[in-house]
Amino acid sequence: MKAEILTIGDELLRGEIVDSNKARIADRLLSLDIETHFHATVRDNPADMREVFLRASGRSDLVLVSGGLGPTRDDLTAQVLADTFGRKLVLDEPSLATLRGFFSRLGREMSENNAKQAYFPEGSDILANPLGTAPGFGIEAGKAVIYCMPGVPRELERMLDEEILPRVRKRLGGGTVVRATLLRTFGLGESTLDDELKDIAADGEVTLGFRTAFPDNYLRPLARAASLEEADAKLATVCETIRNRLGALVYAEGDQTMEAVVGELLRAQGKTVAVAESCSGGLLAERITSVPGASHYFLGGVVAYANAAKRELLGVPAEVLDSDGAVSDRTVRAMAEGVRRRLGADYGIATTGISGPDGGSEEKPLGLVHVALAQAGDTHAESFVFPLDRIRHRQLVAQVALDWLRRALLGVELLAPSIVRGRR
Repeated sequence: MKAEILTIGDELLRGEIVDSNKARIADRLLSLDIETHFHATVRDNPADMREVFLRASGRSDLVLVSGGLGPTRDDLTAQVLADTFGRKLVLDEPSLATLRGFFSRLGREMSENNAKQAYFPEGSDILANPLGTAPGFGIEAGKAVIYCMPGVPRELERMLDEEILPRVRKRLGGGTVVRATLLRTFGLGESTLDDELKDIAADGEVTLGFRTAFPDNYLRPLARAASLEEADAKLATVCETIRNRLGALVYAEGDQTMEAVVGELLRAQGKTVAVAESCSGGLLAERITSVPGASHYFLGGVVAYANAAKRELLGVPAEVLDSDGAVSDRTVRAMAEGVRRRLGADYGIATTGISGPDGGSEEKPLGLVHVALAQAGDTHAESFVFPLDRIRHRQLVAQVALDWLRRALLGVELLAPSIVRGRR
């Protein structure tokens, strides 16, 4: 089955928002072993939309469309599709009732332009949207089946998974079963990972893809087989082989984030953590508390930029700050130990560095960072140079700190990512 993805909206072509829906859709299609052959983005213009719809329906078997299903005058997908393929727009009464119910639950009166979202090309297969006001729909045109979804990512994902992919799977019928997963790794660059795993998944029935999502690298094992059981078995075998090879470099599978993994480990072991941040500016605390239930293990944090804050809130000795400076080994150790002691946590994490774009020197260059992890009877600290822009510098600092805490909880060696320079 040859697939094509179309995204609609002036805002996409003007660069006002990032068009992430193409990637979402293509990734989901790959789980059915359907390769996307074409991507296109078109503005909210009937002539342009008609052109891409005709072209797609003539060369692809499956066309997935994102956007243009809203209530405003520039939402034209249903109307243009109907005109392009000679169909009338007809009202779907159940969809209209659902729309009215949506607004009623919010205690609002539905404006008349919202009723536009209940009209579809004649013969459409209506797709439920439990998260928003715009139903989707599918039609058969030319050699293709065309499915239209709202452009809001969370609505699109839900509709794709619950409404469209089951229909596509049914159309595919029997044949090869494809199973895939995502392994999240932190610490090795993409090319190094490929070299480490060069002898794995080399038989063709199991393939291994690589993708960078800074500061991580993702591995995507994909297995093909004649049955679901066989595909799952192949996938499990290759994942086990990868984990055995890479060890703690693989920190999660699927959608689980580093902070979620750390949170699970802290809760399982009944441990607590507190953070002291300078250069990361609260990012570490924000990531930890983004996980539901973080109050079970996160005691608090201190963002201490000024030396006075480091002295008064964290107990960093004045003589250390005067002699070594805020960005130093002794300072970061004192910060981690101070926040652990003052908040009564099992672990204290601290960061201090120079994220730029100013403030570097020959002795302390831009990108220099010190990270420390304190626990009972031991404080581990190292310094690195991360030659990155300010945003990515802070992201990498926070990821290193979280990874150290994960490794400490697992009882494995604390390592820094090999993509950066260490300072001894």
